Amino acid sequence: MKIAADGPRFPASPAERFIARGGELLPELVTLRRAIHAEPELGLHLPETQRRVLEALAPLDLELHTGTALTSVVAVLRGATPGPTVLLRADMDALPLQEATDLPFRSTNGAMHACGHDLHVAGLVGAAHLLHAHRDELAGDVVFMFQPGEEGFEGARLMLEEGLLDVTGQRPVAAYAVHVGPGPRGTFLTRPGTVTASSSSFSAEVSGRGGHGSRPHEVVDPVPVLAEIVLGLQSFVTRRFDVFDPVVLSVTNLAAGTGADNVIPGKARLSGTLRTMSPEALARIEAELPRVIAGIAEAHSAAATAEITTGYPSVVNDQATTERALESLRPAFGGRVVTAPHPTMGAEDFSYVAQRVPSTMLMLLASPPGSDRASVPNHSPHAVFDDAVLGDQAAALAILAAQTLTAHARSGAS
Repeated sequence: MKIAADGPRFPASPAERFIARGGELLPELVTLRRAIHAEPELGLHLPETQRRVLEALAPLDLELHTGTALTSVVAVLRGATPGPTVLLRADMDALPLQEATDLPFRSTNGAMHACGHDLHVAGLVGAAHLLHAHRDELAGDVVFMFQPGEEGFEGARLMLEEGLLDVTGQRPVAAYAVHVGPGPRGTFLTRPGTVTASSSSFSAEVSGRGGHGSRPHEVVDPVPVLAEIVLGLQSFVTRRFDVFDPVVLSVTNLAAGTGADNVIPGKARLSGTLRTMSPEALARIEAELPRVIAGIAEAHSAAATAEITTGYPSVVNDQATTERALESLRPAFGGRVVTAPHPTMGAEDFSYVAQRVPSTMLMLLASPPGSDRASVPNHSPHAVFDDAVLGDQAAALAILAAQTLTAHARSGAS
């Protein structure tokens, strides 16, 4: 209950109740998040994380399903009356990164939740508890998707193949996901249309002719060729692609040599990541990048081959679903709900869900206030996220699910 200025008492709105209850749940959500953070797991098989999720959901009357090809958890909340289905998603896996923070609950096992997936899990658990408490008000069902393998393992695609979208007997009318990132704590960002880049990877191998390090004139050294290819690829991106259709190419791995300082190797390799916003840009890269690499190698009497592997497509937010999400969250969180001015060049496999269901992905900024952490990006060993946002994160997901079900019930009644 809340007290109006003139004295009478009125029931709080559903959104206000979700926010208030989210605040009450915060200590439990923080405990869950920190336990997951301290024991991160990689890839598709996350048995300890799955166990924690199932344990956190056990007090609720939910239909629980676990994956076969991966340690996923799908929980279904049935509303009081029949209606459509809404899907809420969290990813659960960590990164192969040695944590370099000073957190008392930091990981020490060589993996790290440097992308905030530990917060995603705890926030979705919170949303399940909030919606369960209000299930008598829900006309429809909510699916809670806890997904392994977002970091390059296509966990979302595997869950779709295992029947995720049919678990209630009908396809969801909307899907929502929240992803944390650095910036002013508690700010929600989203936009209609493209919100993330597509992600692809590339690799190249330069073949020369090895020999003695003291007689480079008698060999074809692939190492300087590889170095020139790295520089040539930067020019390839900045001089052949429109800045208004962005392309990001980063060489992230270089390998050459036998371990002996006086041996010029016969081969050298590189690999990296590609981010694009349009299918046209990706198609042009696939056609031209191998020719650039081969041409540079040929200029030095070496040979080179290149391979491009297409990864996650862009997340494209549905126009109507995203406009409704903004309209639902602004009364609850006010000026903390912002329309993002442009997409991010990061990539996300929520894109596979968004290809099949009208979807909205939101960013929730979560840097600790008063610190210099806002400049530390996701995937850094120094990344720190403030889990004080978990109550609002849970409430936002609950609001989106509940108001989507209500909107569809009203449109069906009319």
